[in-house]
Amino acid sequence: MTDHDFETEVPVRFRDVDAMGHVNNAVYATYFEEARAAYFREVIGVELSAVDSVLASLSIDFHAPVTADDRLTVGVSVPDLGESSIPMEYEVRKDDGTLAATGETVQVAYDRETGESRSAPDAWREAIGSA
Repeated sequence: MTDHDFETEVPVRFRDVDAMGHVNNAVYATYFEEARAAYFREVIGVELSAVDSVLASLSIDFHAPVTADDRLTVGVSVPDLGESSIPMEYEVRKDDGTLAATGETVQVAYDRETGESRSAPDAWREAIGSA
């Protein structure tokens, strides 16, 4: 892995593999989601399912195929925290070091009552800054 604030292993499940014998492209969004949930839990100290935030954008670039036999590590970093947005960068690597995919998401702190974005909590900022 390169410089990432956080890393987690993500298993390749049988259901992830398509008829071509490699992980289907849509599954990488789930790998990012699993890494994002682990980041929120382990770095920020909250369960992603318990925070008021929404996924505002997602992009993925594919570099090498992944098969059911591969073991994956996903690196996560937060490059520049916005007022309400939490941009996250991802790097998926196989256990042999091969870069499989890179991507970015933007998570936005959300106020359920107003239906609008809100400032990211100070506690999140502090935790992310310490990662």
